[in-house]
Amino acid sequence: MADTEWLANAFEEHRAHLRAVAYRLLGSMTDADDAVQDTWLRLSRADATEVENLGGWLTTVVARVALNMLRSRRYRREEPIGDPRATETAETPGAAGSAAGVADPELEAVLADSVGLALLVVLDTLTPAERLAFVLHDMFAMPFAEVAGVLGRSTDATRQLASRARRRVRASPSPDQAGDLSRQREVASAFLAASRGGDFTALIALLDSEVVLTGDGATVPSGRPVRLHGAEVVARGAVMSGGRAESSQLALVNGAIGILYAPAGQLQVVLALTVSGDRVSAIDVIADPDRLRRLDLALLPD
Repeated sequence: MADTEWLANAFEEHRAHLRAVAYRLLGSMTDADDAVQDTWLRLSRADATEVENLGGWLTTVVARVALNMLRSRRYRREEPIGDPRATETAETPGAAGSAAGVADPELEAVLADSVGLALLVVLDTLTPAERLAFVLHDMFAMPFAEVAGVLGRSTDATRQLASRARRRVRASPSPDQAGDLSRQREVASAFLAASRGGDFTALIALLDSEVVLTGDGATVPSGRPVRLHGAEVVARGAVMSGGRAESSQLALVNGAIGILYAPAGQLQVVLALTVSGDRVSAIDVIADPDRLRRLDLALLPD
């Protein structure tokens, strides 16, 4: 067996673990796949014969990659949020026959359920160092000495980071709040699907009869703020935007469920949804670049 084939097979044995670590660190499957891809590229360039514990080495690398992403990640209108970069020619092993970066829906569902949307919201409030310390130690049982090596800090300092993160997580949303977030996601997912399919009847059923849609001046050519009232009016607008919905994705928007439109990875519009019961009662359409920069966003699998 060729060395490259052996290396690829060895990497495949650790892929699921690496994606799980990266997803919990980054809260986005797209970013997690980017981190795993980067980890494979680094492994392919390294001398693997000198690596005694390949699993530990890969976990450390993917954690460092994710840490760098957390430190630099600020979703802006002019910055990519999807997977637009394709400057590397080396492929992650196992990607043959499929588009690079295409996620496994079943695995996405397992990861999302195991982490929980409520916990993802809490993790997004942590500093990059706190998040890494908590995830690696508390969720993956990595010894503090090894976590400290990833962070470039002392073991005691790393323990303090994890302790601070642990306190925030313990004060995370109650089961009722977590359930509410899951319900919001179900409604938002159904709304996005109906918009993509141009299903006017389904949209009416998902919208409160008194729903209000507001949009800033950047949402329309006239530059004037938009305000629509009533399920039928808002549903017609959603049907007309069906093409845009095809390139849209569910996301956490400032800790609540929303939808973002980012063609070719360029963030252009965010829909912040207010869900009351099992219907959408308000939609805030955000396209102004300054407003977009101030949003805390985390992509979610459909």
